[in-house]
Amino acid sequence: MHILKIIHGYPPGYSAGSEVYSQSLCQELHRQGHRLSIFSREEEPYRPDFELRSFKDEQGLQFHLVNMPRDKDGYWQPQVDQKLAAILAQDRPDVAHIGHLNHLSLGLVQALKKAGVPILFTLHDFWLMCPRGQFLQRNFDGQNCYQLCTGQEDQKCAASCYKMLFSGHPEEEAEDLAYWSRWIGRRMQKTREIIGLVDHFIAPSRYLMNRFIKDFNLPAEKVSYLDYGFPTHYLSPPKTARKAGPFRFGYIGTHIPAKGVNLLIEAFKGLDQAAELKIWGWKDSQSQKALNAMSAAQSQRISFCGGYANEDLVQEVFAQVDAIVVPSIWGENSPLVIHEAQAARLPVITADYGGMAEYVAHGVNGLLFKHRDGPSLQEQMAWAIQHPEEMKQLGQRGYLYDAAGEVPDIKTHTATILEQYKAILHVQA
Repeated sequence: MHILKIIHGYPPGYSAGSEVYSQSLCQELHRQGHRLSIFSREEEPYRPDFELRSFKDEQGLQFHLVNMPRDKDGYWQPQVDQKLAAILAQDRPDVAHIGHLNHLSLGLVQALKKAGVPILFTLHDFWLMCPRGQFLQRNFDGQNCYQLCTGQEDQKCAASCYKMLFSGHPEEEAEDLAYWSRWIGRRMQKTREIIGLVDHFIAPSRYLMNRFIKDFNLPAEKVSYLDYGFPTHYLSPPKTARKAGPFRFGYIGTHIPAKGVNLLIEAFKGLDQAAELKIWGWKDSQSQKALNAMSAAQSQRISFCGGYANEDLVQEVFAQVDAIVVPSIWGENSPLVIHEAQAARLPVITADYGGMAEYVAHGVNGLLFKHRDGPSLQEQMAWAIQHPEEMKQLGQRGYLYDAAGEVPDIKTHTATILEQYKAILHVQA
């Protein structure tokens, strides 16, 4: 089968959850003998916008990378659509699997439909139903940044998340508000039209699936729940136990505000027991600088460890800590790090909200704290320090939805994905 994977970023250039999952899926499909073409983006500011670079990697995967160094909030880019249309005219795939269209173009769906290519769409966040993707507001008032949003409304989106694009002149505020409200309205109309063009959707958490059905009127028969699959050949419990010492918490991921790393640092700083915090992650130099300053007084207890290679995750990260903390302040979908920690039989401390609470049960395979609540997180971390043996037992439970605690492996997951491909091919035939 010839499969076209569309994703807004691909490792090693982009290494957040949806990108890492996409790589695992593409590599497994390729190992099973299928032909892969990957349509994604790169950001090279000294090359022309929309320039396409096509090549094969050392494994034989075909890449088509469109240069998108400046577009951040757009949703429809005809130049990107034309690039894909030209590829489809030369080499029509059997099926397209979309992972994300942010930083690309909603018009890609129309290009696929026009070419007669069946479409499977994995929902990784709320981007189709929220212009910012996370229902996390970016209020431009200096005081209420990153508040949770209760639902998409055109004027509310304009007044909160897009006010940073207003002119700033008081006499023009009403005009700016009206303009951006209309812009968001058009954007939301286009995303709703996409629902009708996609053959089927997959959601990696029931929380996300239900939000799309309830809040975005996605027909229930058009979406299926399917958790991610993982390359378990390098995800297994560490071979050697960590050396004795203070209880050590770990964080893995980007350092953007939505991930709540600042919440974790502040909670940790308030602990009066002996403990350590190790933070792994990449990108966003301004956030990194602020987090370093926040941790300066605790430099003996808090350390920033930089990035890591996925295949070295167990020994470089999990073997060094006693628990993983996932402190995100938005409603995470199905965090890969939770699954990865469970594969290594490490307990997870995370929020009682969204897909985080779907994969961690309090007192069963980890601990839950009240979402966005620093004192509550601190309380759970303190309990962990005081109960190290109990924490080890929680880690041994692993994945909730398997009797043996095993996370879904990428081979079994890929077999299910292939059945989804065949199902939409059958419908089109």
